Amino acid sequence: MRAIRTQAIRSILASLIGLCGIVCLGPNRGLAADEPKPPIAIQFSLDRPIDAGAAPFIMASARGLFSAEGLAVATNSANGSPEAIARVAAGASDFALVDINELIRFRGKAGAPPIKAVFVLFNKSAYAIVARKSRGIHALSDIEGKTLGVADSDLSIRLWPALAQQNGIKAASVKQNKISAAVREPILSAGQVDAVAGFSYLSAVNLRDRGVPADDLAVLRYADYGCEAYGFAVIVNPAFAAKRPEAVKGFLRAVIGGTQLAIREPERAADEVASRIDGGSRDLELERLRTVISDNILTGEVKHNGIGGIDTARFERSIDQVAEDFKFQKRPTAADIFDDSFLPPLNGRLIN
Repeated sequence: MRAIRTQAIRSILASLIGLCGIVCLGPNRGLAADEPKPPIAIQFSLDRPIDAGAAPFIMASARGLFSAEGLAVATNSANGSPEAIARVAAGASDFALVDINELIRFRGKAGAPPIKAVFVLFNKSAYAIVARKSRGIHALSDIEGKTLGVADSDLSIRLWPALAQQNGIKAASVKQNKISAAVREPILSAGQVDAVAGFSYLSAVNLRDRGVPADDLAVLRYADYGCEAYGFAVIVNPAFAAKRPEAVKGFLRAVIGGTQLAIREPERAADEVASRIDGGSRDLELERLRTVISDNILTGEVKHNGIGGIDTARFERSIDQVAEDFKFQKRPTAADIFDDSFLPPLNGRLIN
């Protein structure tokens, strides 16, 4: 009987100890669970030095949108889209902002890593021919017989054959003068060429800043002449995306928020951009930003379908236009290039 009573007492004591463990340890465990997790470190590459085109990312950083998503984003600059894509392919960068048409060419090579874009920032590419009206160029058809300055590694000229064919222009009649990117605007300003190929928000704004009268500039945007190319897009390392899909989604939510801020507060965005450029001009970057927003980001398609995605049929046609000047070893499809699975639903992508 005494043995039974002793065993019962031991059982009661064991239960009390277990209950004490739950009560005593529970709050501590709760506190540990509530402790903030360390942010996920992100390496993000721009394909060029900072300018107003990067305003959405700068605003997302300046306003704490990345940190609110649990991300610590470090930004670096590559020397062009091919280098930025290579960094992502190698895992040196997790994300990059690149020209999506260069990604199409990259994926058109045999054995290319399966890098994909997950967000399109420029719904229309910024490709343009910027000309002097005083040299007799008012429309694209006037370019025949003229001299066009083309900078090293310029991406816009790669879609020139498709644009010329589409508009019935004899591309062979246009003399291309190879130049350094550093002198692209100066030689047009000096009248050494009739026009230059480049980005509308860079070359045209730079020329006005150099004193070329706005009414003497003809900005011939490829998009206005039938080019269906998209422009800058965010790409992601596939291994990172597979391991941390929520981080990819959070990164894109922050970028969308930063884009909204850049559109609503362009003056503030221009200040932030200029402060990150050696000798940066707030007024110059503000003019660039307004050009980017109106011509490349806030298009009719974006107003209707939200930012970040693609129209698949249009994208397939743009791949065909790339093929006019690039021989695919295997033609990629839209699904090979773009993955929309990380984008928020439509109501999270509408730009007000």
